[in-house]
Amino acid sequence: MPDNDRVFTSIVEAIGNTPLVELRRLSTELGGRVLVKLEYLNPGFSKKDRIALEIIAEAEKSGELRSGQTVVELTSGNTGTGLAIVCRAKGYPCVAVMSQGNSAERARMMRALGAEVVLVEQPPGSTPGQVTGADLEMVEQRTQQIVAERQGFRVDQFVREGNALAHARHTAEEIIRQTRGEFDAFCDFVGTGGSFGGCAETMKRYRSNIGCYVVEPAGAAILAGAPITNPHHRIQGGGYCRGELPLINREQIDGYLTVTDEEAIHWARRLAAEEGIFGGFSSGANVAAAAKLLAGPCEGRSIVTLICDSGLKYVSTDLWANS
Repeated sequence: MPDNDRVFTSIVEAIGNTPLVELRRLSTELGGRVLVKLEYLNPGFSKKDRIALEIIAEAEKSGELRSGQTVVELTSGNTGTGLAIVCRAKGYPCVAVMSQGNSAERARMMRALGAEVVLVEQPPGSTPGQVTGADLEMVEQRTQQIVAERQGFRVDQFVREGNALAHARHTAEEIIRQTRGEFDAFCDFVGTGGSFGGCAETMKRYRSNIGCYVVEPAGAAILAGAPITNPHHRIQGGGYCRGELPLINREQIDGYLTVTDEEAIHWARRLAAEEGIFGGFSSGANVAAAAKLLAGPCEGRSIVTLICDSGLKYVSTDLWANS
């Protein structure tokens, strides 16, 4: 956790301890409080900086990651950016493997930070900006090849415990401290499940009646048990239609919320225009979900959610097409 009253010796010391902001303008309309954790103020502009640092630190501690070994990971861009920063600071070569369906800004940023970026073509008939489970399968295959060829350390964020630990040990503890424990529910758009699973674990341990809600794209809500009708949604960074996410304890899920592409875009734009908070698709999805909670089971209460990453990573997409 950063101590901002001193000079840091490395950029990794600036990861975490992000501000929590009440959406005063929007909350008045919604009839409750929405508190957002500004994860885009991490050095790599996303919450994934936290897991990059935690996973690498845990692997160093266990001896699984050797000095000078190449770090390899499948990514939609944010984890790769966090790894590029952490690996550059710690002296590890870094390879990020990503679908061409993700926004171009992410690949450019990772390269600028010293990572090697391997872009994988999308399956026939795919649409740029819409990454599906089929895309992810192709990226996974290429990632495995690179790990074998280079004898690399595979980060494996979908299963690696350090992913959830980063949020259990830090993100959730920060939220509890910043709110003095005075909030009623937490909602989170699920990608790997690490931020939801880690935060829910700590929050439920702190107070069992804090409601923890999974957010998924409409038409791709596989965790909620719904049929997959829209795998080509536009909310990047999640909704990959993976039925099992080992970093989530289903007993800690109090409910499921779905958000359409249009709702995610609408709320991301309102966040920027009315609150001055420039987030991406998943940030808009999280605020849309918080609005649904306040209109339903959490009427008049206090909701915490995450601004997962920066809108700067999507300026080439239709999220900001009319800006």
